[in-house]
Amino acid sequence: MKKTKLKIGIGGMSCQHCVKTVTDALTELPGVRRAKVNLRKAEAVVHFDALRVTPAHLTEAITEAGFIAKTL
Repeated sequence: MKKTKLKIGIGGMSCQHCVKTVTDALTELPGVRRAKVNLRKAEAVVHFDALRVTPAHLTEAITEAGFIAKTL
């Protein structure tokens, strides 16, 4: 296991439902240990196993959930 933390900027969130949608999209990925999504900062901090999931997988999950994602 290679523990990694990544900060991702998220565009398009406007409410707590958006936060839950992004959180669920991230935590459903195999290898994601924890995802903390902050509406005010428009970002997520994700703790994950880099041997199981990549930053590209994380941003893709956010995009598929309907939001704009950019690693910071």
